[in-house]
Amino acid sequence: MDIQILDSWLRDYLETPANPREIAKYLSLCGPSIEKVEKVGNDHVYHIEITTNRIDCASVYGIAREASAILPRFGIKAKLKEFRLDSKSFTFAKKVSYLEADIDTNLCPRFTAVLIRNVVIDKSPKDVVDRLQEQKQPCRNAKGRQHLVVDISNFVALAVGQPVHTFDYDKIKDQKMILRESKKGEKIRTLDGKDFVLPGGDIVIEDGEGRLIDLAGIMGGKESAIDENTKNVLLFVQHYNPSNIRRTSMALAQRTAAATIFEKGTDAELVGPATLLAVKLFETLTKGRADQNILNIYPQPYKVFSVKISEKFINERLGIEIQKKEITAYLSSLDFECKWEGDTLDVKVPSFRAKDIRAPEDILEEIARIYGYHNLPSRIMDGDIPDRPTEVKFAFENNLRNIISGFGGTEIYTLSLVPESFVDEKHLKLKNPLGPDTLCLRTSLMPSVIGAAKENIGLKERFHLFEIANVYIPRSNDLPDEKMILGGVLSGYSYRRAKGVVEALLERLNIDVIFKSEEEKGFGASRCAFIYYADVLVGKIGIAENTELVYYEFYLEKLMKSAKYSINTPSFIKIPKYPAQIEDVNFNLPQKTKIGEVIEQLKNTKFVVKAELVDIYKDSYTFRVWYQDQTKTLTDKEVHGIRNEIISSLKSKFGGNLKE
Repeated sequence: MDIQILDSWLRDYLETPANPREIAKYLSLCGPSIEKVEKVGNDHVYHIEITTNRIDCASVYGIAREASAILPRFGIKAKLKEFRLDSKSFTFAKKVSYLEADIDTNLCPRFTAVLIRNVVIDKSPKDVVDRLQEQKQPCRNAKGRQHLVVDISNFVALAVGQPVHTFDYDKIKDQKMILRESKKGEKIRTLDGKDFVLPGGDIVIEDGEGRLIDLAGIMGGKESAIDENTKNVLLFVQHYNPSNIRRTSMALAQRTAAATIFEKGTDAELVGPATLLAVKLFETLTKGRADQNILNIYPQPYKVFSVKISEKFINERLGIEIQKKEITAYLSSLDFECKWEGDTLDVKVPSFRAKDIRAPEDILEEIARIYGYHNLPSRIMDGDIPDRPTEVKFAFENNLRNIISGFGGTEIYTLSLVPESFVDEKHLKLKNPLGPDTLCLRTSLMPSVIGAAKENIGLKERFHLFEIANVYIPRSNDLPDEKMILGGVLSGYSYRRAKGVVEALLERLNIDVIFKSEEEKGFGASRCAFIYYADVLVGKIGIAENTELVYYEFYLEKLMKSAKYSINTPSFIKIPKYPAQIEDVNFNLPQKTKIGEVIEQLKNTKFVVKAELVDIYKDSYTFRVWYQDQTKTLTDKEVHGIRNEIISSLKSKFGGNLKE
């Protein structure tokens, strides 16, 4: 989240001699990152990046509060100017005479409203206009005049980080408000004239006639909008359940400034000061008079809680020794209340930090950043690096990538979130998907990898794609079982050639496997083989259903274990003294003969040291055979005898005949 702050406005809350460049430099070292400082006329604008957990900094006052703690660490005086608001003239009451409110406090933990009578809507003062425009907040117009009421709302939100809203009080029927969850299908027209059909579960407000007059936390309703005829304004300052705001904002694609703040969780204690500031501005600028009783429905006020942290924990984690009084000073400058109990520090967390300070590590981070990360020692680690099992896994994955790439494979990356048509019956769905194409966590790589191949067919005559990624298998009452899978697809390859690539991969991994023909979902009938090491299923290969693409898949953990189990100490084999005789032999074999078994039969023949399939034409298979004796050179007569033995064994076992 990025905000822009005027230097002159910042100094309304910060007393310091630091110039804008110094403020930007030192805040970036220890607090919010100031991306740049832009000179505008006689002023400067800070462009500030606010992290999601630090919504308390998304305002002029929030940045001033940070600067007052950080600048003194660099020898620059800085003092925070507290709000000077008159609260004595007002009473925060549970009930008021001018408004009947029925509030669901689960949706709105703090509901605050005050009636301001007899307002005069005129042009906004120049300083208000300049501050809003410099911070990219357009001033609204009502019949050619700047809309002072809206400008005041924007001014308060930017000043203190609490969005406020206003209603034309006289348009609220029966002066009644009911804050509730919307029902699916309800409709509302917002201030910008857009009509929305609500998905349900949104925070809405209806008046005494049941009309929806506010899409709470997102945008006000057209039915109760301020206009040039407004005389009485209902000022509205709330604290909402952030989950509801986020869900509605995303579902309706309404990313308003108020929604961006509310969805991150505002400080309920800030509602009071923001209300008083807004009342002061209304009374000063519109000449209106606020009712002395401010409606304040706040059944569960903030209860201060403590986080305990030990001196030993701080010094061990930071690698330095910081004195107790310095630790106290750092935290106190950030509005934490600190009390040492021996060597343990009890830290009371202020309301505006209650969302992100929950553990000792959070307190440690605050100490470290105010001390200055740049002041922490830079030291190279020494001693033995502990063994990390994951390194073996990563090394194995990288080895696979290198081997497959060497065989012409190209690695791809597809999304883990897939449409429902890509998953099995048992799968996990997202509650808030971006769309139907990213609804489910995938249970197989096959649809994604096959889909990627189909998109590339026609671009190249032959290609090989592969991916190594997790699939997510549901488990009852637990997180999904994440299984790492290697999935690959070969286009333009015959099944035998593709199988040869997979066999070569397994050979490189030194895994001796068995292929067994079986049927499997996603593959054509009788066009799939399961791959076993011993009795363990490590993968599968087959022709994908309704395609000519060959898909293979391996379960990485099982493959890695099989590779480990298969590793034997290699032995040195001398180069044979006597040469081999090599010849090609053609056999006619019956259909569905398993060629792997034929090759094994050839290798089991005495004096045959190597055999491989080199060509196929219809039912004719050409095998290249190496004949060799380690003690002498084989004669033609001896080779003829071995060949006859091969012909006899293939005929009796497979029904094959030598092709002349």
